[in-house]
Amino acid sequence: MKLFDYFRSSAAYRVRIVLNLKGIAYKHAGINLLKGEDGDRDYHAINPQGLVPSLQDGSHTLIQSLAICEYLDETHPIPTLLPGTALERARIRALAQMVACDIHPVNNLRILKYLTIELGVTEEQKLTWYRHWIDEGFTALEALLSSSAETGQYCHGDSITLADVCLIPQVYNARRFKLDLTPFPTIKRIEQQCLKQNAFEQAIPENQPDAV
Repeated sequence: MKLFDYFRSSAAYRVRIVLNLKGIAYKHAGINLLKGEDGDRDYHAINPQGLVPSLQDGSHTLIQSLAICEYLDETHPIPTLLPGTALERARIRALAQMVACDIHPVNNLRILKYLTIELGVTEEQKLTWYRHWIDEGFTALEALLSSSAETGQYCHGDSITLADVCLIPQVYNARRFKLDLTPFPTIKRIEQQCLKQNAFEQAIPENQPDAV
């Protein structure tokens, strides 16, 4: 497998975690988003969106991190990221999508670039925007996690699921942008539990070949 990746991309971060959890060897191909390599014609031939991650598995190319994660879970089912009943899997997917579909899209690099370059917002206004959307999303996520008996050591029970895979990169971003995490003790506890696992440690941005 070959992963087209950018070390600070939280979407790519999710896929790295899953590849590590599954013990899947892969080749890294860095796409530097800050240098505009996502706009390169050759990369657009691989992924017309110009986004990361993209995963090549033989002659097939997969895009979109959640789709890639579920593909890897189906093709390499141990350990499973979507265990339990249909209701339990729906809860796991909902927690994952709260991060991947609600918090992350309004804060990714192309949105932040548009805010500063096209709309002319200041750096401080950009940071205010960024923190606001994480804070709002984490407030709802903390309420769901802290109030549910289905929450265990991890977001769902006592094994790592797709929800944790999505949560940890977003917590990393929250720390990077200096969001106060004091109001989110359950999220912090789950983060600490996840980071004890080598699969998460190996996936952090600083440990990637293209980290600068």
